Amino acid sequence: MATLIADCGATKCEWCLLINGKKKTFFTQGISPYFLSNEAITALLQKELVPKIKNTTIQKIFFYGTGLGNPAHVKSIKHILKKLCSKAWVEVNTDMLAAARAMCGNANGIVCILGTGSNSCFYNGKKIVKNNPSLGYILGDEGSGAYLGKKVLQYYLYQTFDEELMNSFNKTYATDKASIINSVYKNPTPNKYLASFAKFLSENRGHYMIENIIEDGLNDFFIHHIYKYRESWLYPIHFTGSIAFAFKNVLKDLCNSFELELGNVAKNPMPGLIQYHQ
Repeated sequence: MATLIADCGATKCEWCLLINGKKKTFFTQGISPYFLSNEAITALLQKELVPKIKNTTIQKIFFYGTGLGNPAHVKSIKHILKKLCSKAWVEVNTDMLAAARAMCGNANGIVCILGTGSNSCFYNGKKIVKNNPSLGYILGDEGSGAYLGKKVLQYYLYQTFDEELMNSFNKTYATDKASIINSVYKNPTPNKYLASFAKFLSENRGHYMIENIIEDGLNDFFIHHIYKYRESWLYPIHFTGSIAFAFKNVLKDLCNSFELELGNVAKNPMPGLIQYHQ
């Protein structure tokens, strides 16, 4: 019996093929229904997924992804997967539920995603009971890679960085104001572009300006999201995502300052999802 699990973000999609207890993981490009048409998603999966699962009959597919709080997007993704794997039973759900199942299993908890974007929920061990809305990279996404990356670009373009950081930025990125503005406003996936600059923060830890950007950005997430759940003071706060994993020491300090219990911090939910579905 073959089961296919997908944890799909805007930047990349991790897949795990489970066959008789054995697992095979691989990656494809990320898929966001907000940025890609059905035709583009189909073409992407035909090119990058289908060759990885050829000669395998898939019985079940659990697809978790960004942008799937929209019922129309759920219907579209399910239709595409059914076309590619006609014999499979398909469940399509949000990346938020993936994080909740992976981090909590069947226990209560506050679950937070800090990756390219950000999101949070209160999970009661079976389903998401409360979900403070994620407003996307323009209006929200506090604490995310896009949010922090935008701050990096602001500090650079406004020349707020000191000479040391300005020089470091120029050595790291062969870019200028015109290229940055063009990429932000004309790039088809500006959220991914902005998030790519969050790496500059992890590469320059210890500098007070860098630490301020990280702490302020994550603090904004606590204020606008975690503080909205009264359950935050009753259950552990779990985090998953590249940003959460990179700056888990800051998350620990913030939880301590807010008198919250820090739960698990994982780079991605796939290991937990595999355990959950096995």
